[in-house]
Amino acid sequence: MAERQIPLFQPSSVEDLNQHTQLRHTISLFQDYLLKEGKSEYTVKAFTSDLQLLCEHSGEDTPVGAFTTQALNTFLEWLEHGRGVPCSRKSYARRVTTLKVYFKWLHHIGAISHDPARAVLQRSGPAPLAQILSPDEVQQALSHARSLRRGEKPDARPELLFRLLLDTGIKKGETVALKREHIDRSSPEHPLLIIKHKVRNIYKERKIKLDPDWLRLLDEYLVQYTPKNDFIFDCTARNLEYVLADLAAGADLPKISFEMMRWTCAVRDYRAGMEPDAIRDKLGLSEASWVETHSKIRRLVEQQLRDEAQ
Repeated sequence: MAERQIPLFQPSSVEDLNQHTQLRHTISLFQDYLLKEGKSEYTVKAFTSDLQLLCEHSGEDTPVGAFTTQALNTFLEWLEHGRGVPCSRKSYARRVTTLKVYFKWLHHIGAISHDPARAVLQRSGPAPLAQILSPDEVQQALSHARSLRRGEKPDARPELLFRLLLDTGIKKGETVALKREHIDRSSPEHPLLIIKHKVRNIYKERKIKLDPDWLRLLDEYLVQYTPKNDFIFDCTARNLEYVLADLAAGADLPKISFEMMRWTCAVRDYRAGMEPDAIRDKLGLSEASWVETHSKIRRLVEQQLRDEAQ
């Protein structure tokens, strides 16, 4: 069968779809298919939301024929451990179902020659616990970060970033978006980090306590790097991931990531006696998502206490 011609416009029917069609241009036609199949509005909305997450991770302009089973597994791994938002087992299972229904549909109508979601496996059982740093590993990382700060070519950025994530638990996107105006220095002994976030189309903000010593470290860093446009970290998220990876290697640790630091912060706060609602507010989580997150934090604390007792 001859390959369909690539449309020069947004496809208006399934006949226009082929392996080169961008992911974003298939969603409305997929919605039509689901409705014709008798799916509820709730299901259509949920499946659409899942595909929008695929757009966020892989790029909405990605041709549908470019997806492989490995790419979809990487996407699912990101949903669980890299996105910074809790992914319940129920949500995970539905998202796998979305991928299977979506790519099976594309294959059935002849838009793609191979269904990459067919080999994606559903997982059962409890979600695996996140990786966190032990108290000893935290000290190893801090020790190496301080040695970099006082080295022959002083570099305050690794310690600045590590301590920020350790104390605040903010997400990668929030870290990259930080500006100097988000640091409230009005009370030098009680500085605050102000994070603005959107909830149901309403912009809110949460305030997180900062260590006063971190301000002095920030000033030292700003002299060294002189970031532009008022951003604290005048670089990409990938660059900051490299900073954490290099810090882990220098501290002889297997890994340090944004997600790991977020969970480590939550566990430290829990063990320090912070009220659960205060931790939820600090992390910027909804009450619904907090239920599973709270359970995971308790399990991580129990696991860490067992490890320390051995």
